[in-house]
Amino acid sequence: MLEFLHFSWIDIVDILMVAAIIYLVFRWIRGSNAINIFLAIIIVIVIRVIAEAVGMKMISSLLGTLIDMGAVALIVIFQPEVRRFLSTVGRTAGHTLEQRTFLQKIFPGAQARSVDSRTLQEITEACREMSAQKTGALILIQHKNTLEDIISTGDVVDAAVGRRLIMNIFFKNSPLHDGAMVIGGDRIVAARCTLPITERTDLPAHYGMRHKAAIGISEQCDADVIVVSEETGTISFVRGGRITTIDNINTLNLLLGEKTE
Repeated sequence: MLEFLHFSWIDIVDILMVAAIIYLVFRWIRGSNAINIFLAIIIVIVIRVIAEAVGMKMISSLLGTLIDMGAVALIVIFQPEVRRFLSTVGRTAGHTLEQRTFLQKIFPGAQARSVDSRTLQEITEACREMSAQKTGALILIQHKNTLEDIISTGDVVDAAVGRRLIMNIFFKNSPLHDGAMVIGGDRIVAARCTLPITERTDLPAHYGMRHKAAIGISEQCDADVIVVSEETGTISFVRGGRITTIDNINTLNLLLGEKTE
Protein backbone atom coordinates (compact mmCIF):
# COMPACT_ATOMS: atom_id res chain seq x y z
CA MET A 1 0.00 0.00 0.00
CA LEU A 2 2.93 2.36 0.63
CA GLU A 3 4.71 1.59 -2.64
CA PHE A 4 4.11 5.16 -3.77
CA LEU A 5 6.66 6.31 -1.17
CA HIS A 6 9.53 4.77 -3.16
CA PHE A 7 10.85 7.65 -5.30
CA SER A 8 13.28 7.59 -8.19
CA TRP A 9 15.22 10.66 -9.28
CA ILE A 10 12.71 11.13 -12.11
CA ASP A 11 9.92 11.39 -9.54
CA ILE A 12 11.87 13.99 -7.59
CA VAL A 13 12.48 16.09 -10.71
CA ASP A 14 8.80 15.72 -11.63
CA ILE A 15 7.67 16.94 -8.19
CA LEU A 16 10.09 19.87 -8.25
CA MET A 17 8.89 20.95 -11.70
CA VAL A 18 5.24 20.79 -10.66
CA ALA A 19 6.04 22.73 -7.47
CA ALA A 20 7.83 25.39 -9.53
CA ILE A 21 4.85 25.72 -11.89
CA ILE A 22 2.43 26.03 -8.96
CA TYR A 23 4.66 28.66 -7.36
CA LEU A 24 4.87 30.72 -10.58
CA VAL A 25 1.10 30.55 -11.14
CA PHE A 26 0.52 31.52 -7.50
CA ARG A 27 2.83 34.53 -7.87
CA TRP A 28 1.10 35.52 -11.08
CA ILE A 29 -2.46 35.58 -9.74
CA ARG A 30 -1.65 36.64 -6.17
CA GLY A 31 -3.84 39.58 -5.21
CA SER A 32 -6.54 38.76 -7.77
CA ASN A 33 -9.97 37.20 -7.28
CA ALA A 34 -8.73 34.02 -8.95
CA ILE A 35 -6.44 33.07 -6.07
CA ASN A 36 -9.21 31.36 -4.06
CA ILE A 37 -10.26 29.30 -7.07
CA PHE A 38 -6.64 28.35 -7.71
CA LEU A 39 -6.19 27.14 -4.12
CA ALA A 40 -9.38 25.08 -4.36
CA ILE A 41 -8.08 23.43 -7.54
CA ILE A 42 -4.77 22.57 -5.86
CA ILE A 43 -6.63 20.98 -2.93
CA VAL A 44 -8.78 18.86 -5.29
CA ILE A 45 -5.72 17.70 -7.24
CA VAL A 46 -3.81 16.80 -4.05
CA ILE A 47 -6.80 14.81 -2.75
CA ARG A 48 -7.05 12.95 -6.05
CA VAL A 49 -3.33 12.08 -6.03
CA ILE A 50 -3.59 10.77 -2.47
CA ALA A 51 -6.75 8.81 -3.32
CA GLU A 52 -5.03 7.16 -6.29
CA ALA A 53 -1.95 6.37 -4.21
CA VAL A 54 -3.89 4.58 -1.48
CA GLY A 55 -6.21 2.82 -3.93
CA MET A 56 -9.46 4.73 -3.37
CA LYS A 57 -10.70 4.13 -6.90
CA MET A 58 -14.20 5.55 -6.58
CA ILE A 59 -13.25 8.93 -5.11
CA SER A 60 -10.29 9.13 -7.50
CA SER A 61 -12.58 8.50 -10.47
CA LEU A 62 -15.09 11.07 -9.22
CA LEU A 63 -12.44 13.77 -8.74
CA GLY A 64 -10.86 12.91 -12.10
CA THR A 65 -14.20 13.43 -13.84
CA LEU A 66 -14.67 16.72 -11.99
CA ILE A 67 -11.25 17.95 -13.08
CA ASP A 68 -11.82 16.89 -16.71
CA MET A 69 -15.20 18.62 -16.87
CA GLY A 70 -13.82 21.75 -15.22
CA ALA A 71 -10.91 22.19 -17.64
CA VAL A 72 -12.91 24.28 -20.10
CA ALA A 73 -14.59 26.22 -17.30
CA LEU A 74 -11.18 27.11 -15.87
CA ILE A 75 -10.13 28.68 -19.16
CA VAL A 76 -13.18 30.96 -18.95
CA ILE A 77 -12.68 31.73 -15.24
CA PHE A 78 -8.99 32.53 -15.64
CA GLN A 79 -9.40 34.33 -18.98
CA PRO A 80 -8.01 37.68 -17.72
CA GLU A 81 -5.03 35.97 -16.11
CA VAL A 82 -4.35 33.83 -19.22
CA ARG A 83 -4.56 36.90 -21.44
CA ARG A 84 -2.23 38.86 -19.17
CA PHE A 85 0.23 35.94 -19.06
CA LEU A 86 0.30 35.53 -22.85
CA SER A 87 0.63 39.29 -23.30
CA THR A 88 3.62 39.37 -20.96
CA VAL A 89 5.25 36.42 -22.73
CA GLY A 90 4.69 38.15 -26.06
CA ARG A 91 6.25 41.41 -24.85
CA THR A 92 9.23 39.50 -23.43
CA ALA A 93 9.67 37.65 -26.72
CA GLY A 94 9.45 40.93 -28.61
CA HIS A 95 12.14 42.43 -26.40
CA THR A 96 14.35 39.41 -27.12
CA LEU A 97 13.84 39.89 -30.87
CA GLU A 98 14.94 43.50 -30.57
CA GLN A 99 18.26 42.32 -29.12
CA ARG A 100 18.81 39.65 -31.79
CA THR A 101 19.23 41.22 -35.23
CA PHE A 102 19.09 37.94 -37.14
CA LEU A 103 15.85 36.93 -35.36
CA GLN A 104 14.29 40.32 -36.05
CA LYS A 105 14.87 39.80 -39.76
CA ILE A 106 12.98 36.50 -39.60
CA PHE A 107 10.25 37.71 -37.20
CA PRO A 108 9.84 41.46 -37.72
CA GLY A 109 7.98 43.07 -34.83
CA ALA A 110 5.92 46.22 -34.57
CA GLN A 111 7.83 49.47 -34.37
CA ALA A 112 7.33 51.59 -31.28
CA ARG A 113 5.82 55.02 -31.78
CA SER A 114 8.34 57.64 -30.74
CA VAL A 115 7.29 60.64 -28.67
CA ASP A 116 9.45 63.70 -29.25
CA SER A 117 10.56 66.14 -26.56
CA ARG A 118 8.01 68.80 -27.59
CA THR A 119 5.15 66.34 -27.22
CA LEU A 120 6.45 65.19 -23.84
CA GLN A 121 6.68 68.79 -22.69
CA GLU A 122 3.09 69.48 -23.76
CA ILE A 123 1.83 66.37 -21.95
CA THR A 124 3.70 67.06 -18.71
CA GLU A 125 2.73 70.74 -18.65
CA ALA A 126 -0.91 69.82 -19.19
CA CYS A 127 -0.68 67.34 -16.31
CA ARG A 128 0.97 69.97 -14.09
CA GLU A 129 -1.81 72.48 -14.71
CA MET A 130 -4.59 69.89 -14.36
CA SER A 131 -3.00 68.78 -11.08
CA ALA A 132 -3.04 72.35 -9.78
CA GLN A 133 -6.70 72.72 -10.80
CA LYS A 134 -7.63 69.21 -9.58
CA THR A 135 -8.92 68.22 -12.99
CA GLY A 136 -9.18 64.44 -13.31
CA ALA A 137 -7.37 62.90 -16.29
CA LEU A 138 -6.41 59.50 -17.69
CA ILE A 139 -3.86 59.46 -20.53
CA LEU A 140 -2.40 56.48 -22.42
CA ILE A 141 0.93 56.87 -24.23
CA GLN A 142 0.99 54.31 -27.03
CA HIS A 143 4.16 52.36 -27.84
CA LYS A 144 4.22 49.10 -29.81
CA ASN A 145 0.76 47.73 -29.07
CA THR A 146 -1.79 49.27 -31.42
CA LEU A 147 -4.58 49.69 -28.80
CA GLU A 148 -7.16 49.43 -31.59
CA ASP A 149 -9.63 47.66 -29.28
CA ILE A 150 -9.32 50.54 -26.80
CA ILE A 151 -9.50 53.27 -29.43
CA SER A 152 -12.66 51.72 -30.89
CA THR A 153 -14.50 52.29 -27.59
CA GLY A 154 -14.02 56.07 -27.73
CA ASP A 155 -14.18 58.98 -30.16
CA VAL A 156 -11.44 59.56 -32.72
CA VAL A 157 -9.74 62.95 -32.33
CA ASP A 158 -6.61 62.76 -34.52
CA ALA A 159 -5.16 66.13 -33.51
CA ALA A 160 -1.70 67.42 -32.67
CA VAL A 161 -0.77 67.09 -29.01
CA GLY A 162 -1.14 70.41 -27.17
CA ARG A 163 -1.53 71.26 -23.51
CA ARG A 164 -4.59 73.45 -24.08
CA LEU A 165 -6.36 70.76 -26.11
CA ILE A 166 -5.59 68.12 -23.47
CA MET A 167 -6.93 70.39 -20.73
CA ASN A 168 -10.05 71.24 -22.73
CA ILE A 169 -10.81 67.57 -23.34
CA PHE A 170 -10.55 66.75 -19.62
CA PHE A 171 -12.44 69.86 -18.49
CA LYS A 172 -15.30 68.54 -16.35
CA ASN A 173 -18.03 69.97 -18.61
CA SER A 174 -16.44 68.61 -21.79
CA PRO A 175 -18.38 65.74 -23.47
CA LEU A 176 -15.05 63.90 -23.91
CA HIS A 177 -13.72 64.20 -20.34
CA ASP A 178 -15.17 60.93 -19.02
CA GLY A 179 -12.76 58.22 -20.11
CA ALA A 180 -9.19 57.81 -21.31
CA MET A 181 -7.21 59.71 -23.92
CA VAL A 182 -4.89 57.78 -26.25
CA ILE A 183 -1.77 59.52 -27.54
CA GLY A 184 0.30 57.92 -30.30
CA GLY A 185 3.45 59.67 -31.49
CA ASP A 186 2.69 63.40 -31.67
CA ARG A 187 -1.07 62.94 -32.14
CA ILE A 188 -4.03 62.67 -29.81
CA VAL A 189 -5.59 59.58 -31.37
CA ALA A 190 -8.82 59.27 -29.40
CA ALA A 191 -10.65 60.35 -26.25
CA ARG A 192 -13.47 59.05 -24.04
CA CYS A 193 -12.06 55.52 -24.32
CA THR A 194 -13.06 52.70 -21.97
CA LEU A 195 -10.31 50.74 -20.21
CA PRO A 196 -10.38 47.33 -18.48
CA ILE A 197 -10.36 47.39 -14.68
CA THR A 198 -7.63 45.45 -12.88
CA GLU A 199 -8.60 42.27 -11.03
CA ARG A 200 -6.15 42.97 -8.21
CA THR A 201 -7.56 43.17 -4.70
CA ASP A 202 -4.41 44.35 -2.90
CA LEU A 203 -4.59 47.98 -4.02
CA PRO A 204 -4.84 50.84 -1.49
CA ALA A 205 -8.40 51.90 -0.69
CA HIS A 206 -7.82 55.47 -1.87
CA TYR A 207 -7.24 54.37 -5.49
CA GLY A 208 -10.26 55.33 -7.57
CA MET A 209 -11.56 53.93 -10.84
CA ARG A 210 -9.04 55.92 -12.89
CA HIS A 211 -6.14 54.28 -11.04
CA LYS A 212 -7.68 50.81 -11.32
CA ALA A 213 -8.30 51.32 -15.04
CA ALA A 214 -4.72 52.57 -15.53
CA ILE A 215 -3.31 49.49 -13.80
CA GLY A 216 -5.71 47.23 -15.73
CA ILE A 217 -4.65 48.43 -19.18
CA SER A 218 -0.95 48.53 -18.29
CA GLU A 219 -1.18 44.85 -17.28
CA GLN A 220 -2.36 43.98 -20.79
CA CYS A 221 -0.14 46.13 -23.03
CA ASP A 222 3.08 48.17 -23.11
CA ALA A 223 1.39 51.58 -22.94
CA ASP A 224 2.43 54.10 -20.29
CA VAL A 225 -0.46 55.64 -18.38
CA ILE A 226 -0.76 58.96 -16.55
CA VAL A 227 -3.48 59.54 -13.95
CA VAL A 228 -4.41 62.89 -12.45
CA SER A 229 -6.60 62.55 -9.38
CA GLU A 230 -9.71 64.71 -9.34
CA GLU A 231 -9.91 64.56 -5.53
CA THR A 232 -6.30 65.36 -4.59
CA GLY A 233 -4.65 66.53 -7.80
CA THR A 234 -1.97 63.87 -7.37
CA ILE A 235 -0.23 62.70 -10.55
CA SER A 236 0.51 58.99 -10.92
CA PHE A 237 2.54 57.15 -13.55
CA VAL A 238 1.69 53.52 -14.37
CA ARG A 239 3.78 51.03 -16.34
CA GLY A 240 3.45 47.25 -16.37
CA GLY A 241 0.91 47.25 -13.54
CA ARG A 242 3.22 49.24 -11.24
CA ILE A 243 2.11 52.68 -10.10
CA THR A 244 4.46 55.53 -9.17
CA THR A 245 3.34 58.73 -7.45
CA ILE A 246 4.88 61.79 -9.08
CA ASP A 247 6.23 64.39 -6.67
CA ASN A 248 7.99 66.49 -9.30
CA ILE A 249 6.90 67.12 -12.89
CA ASN A 250 10.49 66.57 -14.07
CA THR A 251 10.24 62.99 -12.77
CA LEU A 252 7.22 62.43 -15.00
CA ASN A 253 9.15 63.80 -17.99
CA LEU A 254 12.01 61.41 -17.28
CA LEU A 255 9.76 58.39 -16.86
CA LEU A 256 7.92 59.12 -20.10
CA GLY A 257 11.20 59.63 -21.94
CA GLU A 258 12.65 56.27 -20.95
CA LYS A 259 10.98 54.39 -23.80
CA THR A 260 11.47 57.10 -26.39
CA GLU A 261 15.21 57.51 -26.34
